[in-house]
Amino acid sequence: MPDIPFTPFSGLDLLASSVILLDERLAIVYMNPAAENLLATSVKVLAGRLLPGVVSYSQTLEVALDNALRHAWSHTGQNIELRRGDGESLHVNCTVGPTEAPGARLLIELWPIDQQLKVTREERLIEQQQANRELIRNLAHEIKNPLGGIRGAAQLLEHELNNPDLREYTQVIVKEADRLQDLMQRLLSPHRPMQPGPVNIHEILERVRSLLTAEFPHTLSVQRDYDTSLPDLVGDREQLIQVILNVARNAAQAIIGQADGDAVKQGQIVLRTRAARQVTLAKRRYKLALDLQVTDNGPGIPEDIRERMFYPLVSGREGGNGLGLTLAQGFIQQHQGTIECESRSGYTCFRILLPIGR
Repeated sequence: MPDIPFTPFSGLDLLASSVILLDERLAIVYMNPAAENLLATSVKVLAGRLLPGVVSYSQTLEVALDNALRHAWSHTGQNIELRRGDGESLHVNCTVGPTEAPGARLLIELWPIDQQLKVTREERLIEQQQANRELIRNLAHEIKNPLGGIRGAAQLLEHELNNPDLREYTQVIVKEADRLQDLMQRLLSPHRPMQPGPVNIHEILERVRSLLTAEFPHTLSVQRDYDTSLPDLVGDREQLIQVILNVARNAAQAIIGQADGDAVKQGQIVLRTRAARQVTLAKRRYKLALDLQVTDNGPGIPEDIRERMFYPLVSGREGGNGLGLTLAQGFIQQHQGTIECESRSGYTCFRILLPIGR
């Protein structure tokens, strides 16, 4: 194997796109971590190997590589199919061009199409959530003042009533006004600034597990499946507790709400942690991330709200205020992470990805 330099290319390591440098023989000189992830192997294994022996590709890309070598032409291709050595097919957008990097002649930059769609979806979701929160805050302002008037009028009316039975109705008005005012206050109150520090995710999960066990002592089984080798995160401990508790409590309430008799005992929540490598979160590439999953065997999220479950005031449970998942998503976004959900009858999984290291 030729003596191939790697250190001059360290500036490419944090790029979210996959970058491959080739010499005049189309031998691999360098791959950044995103390319290692894309090809499911390391640069140490592939360094010096010819690209056609690593992946098979279309004649269009073959001609583009040849033109870039012979004539220094650049080429941009859309939806090009690559096939890895393990047989997996990848669809990518790519750019091929000459380079003056040490020991290299060609640079290939690849963007997996599914990854681009995911980034676009996350950006659209964040913008949508910000617009929704602003709308809800404005609406809460408009509702809060009339509620005070309704409550005050009900109290004055109660003092004028001689019949104790009628006062029961004014108490209903007062209590419901108080409940709505509390909801409006939660919508209007600003988020507490993050207080980041080193946190052990398993300590947080154990705290949530103890709270769930105390709240649902005989009707719910909370299982653990931890990767204890994971290092500490940098995050806000209280916010992360609130995130996981909101998700897990929603799952518990859905399970209890659909079950009766012996069926209640079948309710199960699993808290699972794993390491995820070479992950792109909020347009930044991280070598290591926490993959946290909260799964349950409940009835699943109603299909008509699955696309809106993170919106404020959207709830699949009677009596729910629809703020738990909204707050959870906001906290996760502050941590530069993502939260997603897959749900069907008998299985719901909330997956949270958080960067480890900055």
